[in-house]
Amino acid sequence: MTAGEGRGSGGGERLLDEMLAAAHQAAPMDLPVLVGQLAGIVGVDRLDVYLVDLQQRYLVPLAPPVTGPPALDIDSTTAGRAYRTLGLVIDETLADHLAAWLPLVDGAERLGVLGVSAVRVDTEVLRRCRIVASLLSMVITSKRAYSDSFARHTRLQPMRLPAELLRAFLPPRTIANRHATSTAVLEPAYQLGGDAFDHSLTGSSLHATIFDAMGHNLASGLTTAVAMAACRNTRRAEADLPEMVRSIDRALARWLPEQYCTGILARLDTDEGILRWCNCGHPPPLLIRDERVLEGALERPAEPPMGMPAEMCESTRTLHEERLLPGDRVLLYTDGVTESRIVGDVEFGLKRFTDSIIRATAAGTVPAEALRQLIHSLLDHQEDALRDDATLLLLEWRPPVL
Repeated sequence: MTAGEGRGSGGGERLLDEMLAAAHQAAPMDLPVLVGQLAGIVGVDRLDVYLVDLQQRYLVPLAPPVTGPPALDIDSTTAGRAYRTLGLVIDETLADHLAAWLPLVDGAERLGVLGVSAVRVDTEVLRRCRIVASLLSMVITSKRAYSDSFARHTRLQPMRLPAELLRAFLPPRTIANRHATSTAVLEPAYQLGGDAFDHSLTGSSLHATIFDAMGHNLASGLTTAVAMAACRNTRRAEADLPEMVRSIDRALARWLPEQYCTGILARLDTDEGILRWCNCGHPPPLLIRDERVLEGALERPAEPPMGMPAEMCESTRTLHEERLLPGDRVLLYTDGVTESRIVGDVEFGLKRFTDSIIRATAAGTVPAEALRQLIHSLLDHQEDALRDDATLLLLEWRPPVL
């Protein structure tokens, strides 16, 4: 089918049918070929897929480096602007053609961008390119689950075994529904020891969890993996938050009695904006409202970490509750963030951290981009050399205006 045929009666349906058939048949390593075929179907000269690297600094071409374009810096290119803003960006500075950039997004998870090169880009061509971007986002998400090709493309350095273990358990960086968003980042990306996050949407609830295991080795990774598995097991059985914590306590006491981890298990009612959480020896969450951190708003009495000796955890875990206002953001973080060191061996500290939060969350920045900027600010302060894991998880409650 030619581009002209796609404009006729039933052309849109035939276009989508042809795209879907090609996508289903393509193996993960054949996606660059599929993308080339889709360029002819939609009527443009060239399509290029770029995937975001593990640290969200570069957009890496899916095509082999020998034949494909170079990697692009997210902070300084038009392609990067499409990724940062989740919007269409058109570059009209080229002499003989136009370049358009569309974000590749699966649900709320940013995967990369789609580059479009054509002599002319009209409304119909852009509509078809948006269809292609949506299709490719779903194809990439489904096919990367059983292929190492995508991991190889998005990793720019070797990964340590504990990091490999933990990343096998992690959900997508960002999830969302019409009322709420949860997004997270972890560093050092290739050298994680015991930090992890989890989040899930079920009905009108957004579940969010952050873990920080003792140590920075494979035993730490195993501790967090067991804690996450116990958490998910009880959560999927519709247990309440205190019972989820007790399940983790029991699992660690039985299988890893010398290990423990701190953490926060939270649940947000996305209809009502009610946040409930259990804090197990972890830094308290931060509440961000009207572009400022409300000091101490979510601070509660400390409780023992998960997996501590049974005699320290005999009492029932406390369930805390706070009603949020529309637009509120809640930030969970591990102590590797505030205890990190900047130039001169000065502790980064909570004050610098909260100042960085305000800068990153200002001006209406989407939550995932705010966290990307925040973690990069932390890394830049430390010249990319973190001494401990640093994990951030940001919840935003923004119900539709009725």
